[in-house]
Amino acid sequence: MTAEAAQAPTRFVPGGFLFVLSGPSGAGKGTLVDHLVRLRADCIFAISSTTRPKREGEADGVQYRFVTREEFEAKRVQGYFLETATVHGNLYGTPANEVDEHVRQGRVVVLDVDVQGGASVRRARPDAVSVFVYPPSFDALRRRLEGRGTENSDAVERRLAHAPAELAEWRTYDYLVVNDELEAAVERLTAIVDAELARVRRLDAGV
Repeated sequence: MTAEAAQAPTRFVPGGFLFVLSGPSGAGKGTLVDHLVRLRADCIFAISSTTRPKREGEADGVQYRFVTREEFEAKRVQGYFLETATVHGNLYGTPANEVDEHVRQGRVVVLDVDVQGGASVRRARPDAVSVFVYPPSFDALRRRLEGRGTENSDAVERRLAHAPAELAEWRTYDYLVVNDELEAAVERLTAIVDAELARVRRLDAGV
């Protein structure tokens, strides 16, 4: 053993990072995020703010922070958001300070954002790790949107009309996960997290 090897640290502490999941509405991003953060104590969900109406089964401060358009615009002027996006007429934004604090603490901060929001985050934070969540087929995407029962038929058709352009963006992401079978897709996400945590540039040497 060389002298350099003998003096090497005996433990390494993984650094945190921003983990962005994007894809079209109905791809299953939210379900994947829910499973990921339940499985891993090192992953935390970043709660975005939105002006869209609350859906059945949602709670303020859990899936989103539901705010008025006036409240959202005031926070945007104050520089509260890491990124903002307008999706189907509703505003969405990710709180910058909360994300930064958790990353500094070594956590993996998971964002569930649409494709427009994903592009905004990656511009603002080029070091973010991005995953495109792809549905197994367009028919499956339609079935999932219709099966949610959270939008009327016109809203579903609007989302489906945007889907082809959104799906074409998958090549701009770091990773692709096809959400064909839930357990397998969660395993793929977990493998990505483990690989990124093992990157040398993220490791702080301990003693």
